[in-house]
Amino acid sequence: MTAISLRLNGEQLTVDVPPVERLSTILRDRLSRTGTKVGCDAGDCGACTVLIDGEPACSCLTAAAQIDGSDIVTVEGLADNGSLHRLQESFLHFGAAQCGICTPGMLISAEALLRKTPNPDRKQVEDALGGVLCRCTGYH
Repeated sequence: MTAISLRLNGEQLTVDVPPVERLSTILRDRLSRTGTKVGCDAGDCGACTVLIDGEPACSCLTAAAQIDGSDIVTVEGLADNGSLHRLQESFLHFGAAQCGICTPGMLISAEALLRKTPNPDRKQVEDALGGVLCRCTGYH
């Protein structure tokens, strides 16, 4: 076991974990942050996408040793004091959430895009969300 330090959704934490344990497992099983979904466990679907130091990454491919000292944001971290984030509100309003497996990854990927490009064009949105696969819709 190795003690890793991280900032998770604004909260400083230290967790004892095997250095090769996946971030997705740490989030879901050790820290009870179940908003991050695991669809394929191979980095193909993007459902487990979180922000690591501001960049979107598949948490199922990220080992604990890689996140020591990092700032992690999960879908739970988008909400502010119990109020939904503007993206969460938009997804709700426009019916963007289907079965819910890909939704956290889509929200995090969209947030990453909007942090860098506040007014993206359609191509930029498609590129940003292209790494998150949805099996319920035609992506419209």
